[in-house]
Amino acid sequence: QAQLVESGGGLVQPGGSLTLSCVASGIRLIFYRTAWYRQMPGRERELVAQLGRDGHTTYADSVKGRFTISRDSSKNTLDLQMKNLKSDDSAVYYCHAFPHWGQGTRVTVSS
Repeated sequence: QAQLVESGGGLVQPGGSLTLSCVASGIRLIFYRTAWYRQMPGRERELVAQLGRDGHTTYADSVKGRFTISRDSSKNTLDLQMKNLKSDDSAVYYCHAFPHWGQGTRVTVSS
């Protein structure tokens, strides 16, 4: 049974950094199209960053140059490094290995 568990969310000041991590069990992430999504209150879930099985990455325009998605095959984890965070980045972040979802981890960017 596939399970994705996110961690690393929390409260950070504008301009700060956080790294989110997603640990997978029951599946090997290297065989899946993986991504991080986020959902802000009252809005639809949106794609933040995607990492394909071939290693190709794509990012939402709003996070390009600030966020980096990566995968550690030995640990079976999917990470999202976030730098220069802005208040608009506040959301619940979800790990996705199609078609599986994690439960989400909340990121709040506020002074």
